[in-house]
Amino acid sequence: GVTRLLLTRIPFFKEVIVSSFSCDSCSWSNTEIQSAGRIQEQGVRYTLTLTSRQDMNREVVKTDCATARIPELDFEIPAFTQKGVLTTIEGIIDRAVAGLEQDQPIRKAQDEEVAGKIEEFISKLKQLKEVPSPFTFVLDDPSGNSFVENPHAPQRDEALQVTRYRRTPQQAAMLGLEQDGMPAESTEDLRNEVLQFNTNCPECNAPASTNMKLVQIPHFKEVIIMATNCDSCGHRTNEVKSGGAIEPQGTRITLQITDPSDMTRDVLKSETCSVEIPELEFELGMGALGGKFTTLEGLLKDIRDLVERNPFTLGDSSMPSKAEKLQEFVGKLQEVIEGKTKTHFIMDDPAGNSYLQNVYAPEEDPELTVERYERTFEQNEELGLNDMKTEGYEAEGAPGR
Repeated sequence: GVTRLLLTRIPFFKEVIVSSFSCDSCSWSNTEIQSAGRIQEQGVRYTLTLTSRQDMNREVVKTDCATARIPELDFEIPAFTQKGVLTTIEGIIDRAVAGLEQDQPIRKAQDEEVAGKIEEFISKLKQLKEVPSPFTFVLDDPSGNSFVENPHAPQRDEALQVTRYRRTPQQAAMLGLEQDGMPAESTEDLRNEVLQFNTNCPECNAPASTNMKLVQIPHFKEVIIMATNCDSCGHRTNEVKSGGAIEPQGTRITLQITDPSDMTRDVLKSETCSVEIPELEFELGMGALGGKFTTLEGLLKDIRDLVERNPFTLGDSSMPSKAEKLQEFVGKLQEVIEGKTKTHFIMDDPAGNSYLQNVYAPEEDPELTVERYERTFEQNEELGLNDMKTEGYEAEGAPGR
């Protein structure tokens, strides 16, 4: 299957990371959500009075540490019993119904009385979706990262009450903000927090965990580093995503490699960045190697490994002439890595989210040139920007609803 991650901003709220998994074999799909920011200074409680069927369509961000309640039914979804999700009020009720119905056949066989009571409760939950009478939905999140949509924003919503509160010591401990009864030293320490979400290993499909951390690159911007480590087969992988938006202009970075010390420069290569070494007549297209935050030496070694693992150079079917040319190229690339050959290293990123360290910062680097350029229509099309509209779409969509 494929897991897709999207860093998006919810209007009048904040940035979140939406992860979506889909399997082409069995058509199973799943979506989860993680906050892209730190834990807030205060917890938040949303109290919504639903009076019409339209209220069921309100968007909801529910993190895994949030508690959802419907007091009229004495119903509660406790914290950490569900993964974070971006959905609607109706979606939360549907999810609760699906969870209760999951083990009903077994319950009917083991205890028919309990199964009957649960069936009766499920029917009450289903009736709520039609909003036969007003009821209350309460979303309580000690981390402050949950959200219930206000369709009248920026005006006040009379049906929605938002309450900020100070976390109790128990809630802070639940979020990992206290150790041995002592509060964290400062809110800045929260930037060092490593988020974690469950996924499957891309090699053996065993359950694994992906760690995710926000990192500030000096004189550049924030990026998200993700690392997956599988305990079953030992497979390890890491990738870097830009923590910001696509820049207004593309970036072309040219470095004249003149000294072995240039190999220690930090490099951020986004997934939209292509790499070129003119002296070797080499070009690496965007998407190859994915996003990486490493050194220039590390990136060149990854390129070398990529060439060496080329299937046309391996096995009985490989052509001797092609194998020789690739081996010759690997040798020249190794000389560049060792600092024996002076070459140009060019990074071209239409999204403007790549970076090559200026060792003289904040002064200009005589060996480094950074050019900004306007993207072509084809580049915008490849980035999906031609059909993307982030302003004024609410007004256009209103008459058609």
